[in-house]
Amino acid sequence: MVCMTALYQELSVTMGDEKGAAVKFPPPLIFLLLIFVGVALDYVWPSSLGLPGAIALAGLALVLFGIAVAILVNGEFKRRGTAIEPWKPTNTIVTTGFYAWSRNPIYAGFCLVNMGVGIGFNSVWILISFVPAAFLVYLIAIAKEETYLEEKFGEEYIVYKNKVRRWI
Repeated sequence: MVCMTALYQELSVTMGDEKGAAVKFPPPLIFLLLIFVGVALDYVWPSSLGLPGAIALAGLALVLFGIAVAILVNGEFKRRGTAIEPWKPTNTIVTTGFYAWSRNPIYAGFCLVNMGVGIGFNSVWILISFVPAAFLVYLIAIAKEETYLEEKFGEEYIVYKNKVRRWI
């Protein structure tokens, strides 16, 4: 009976793994759309950070760092032969590099991009756009990804999840 239960679980995980975490909307677009919402809000209700122009370079640095995180993590996924897209199945849990500090380093990097663009354009609205973006990404992607990974990898993922924080 135990063998049959284990076999059933293995088959259901394998069969249900055709679409990965079943995320239907690309998370990077959420961050991009919220930047545009920030631009629109800044047009309607201008809200400057009051920062000197030289600080724009700090914003650029945040943008570059956020993009670098995404590029480096993408490379790690390719080296491991697993999909980075949350709508595709994965065959391994990445726990090294940025994933040793955050379960969602790419999404954290995208938050930095939004903050950097906000600082660069001296806009409160764009700067804080990462807050609703992070919340929406949690609802649209992270919750599904975590459920998928728990179902697929079981105790291995739960141990990792208990050891490493979601964001930073």
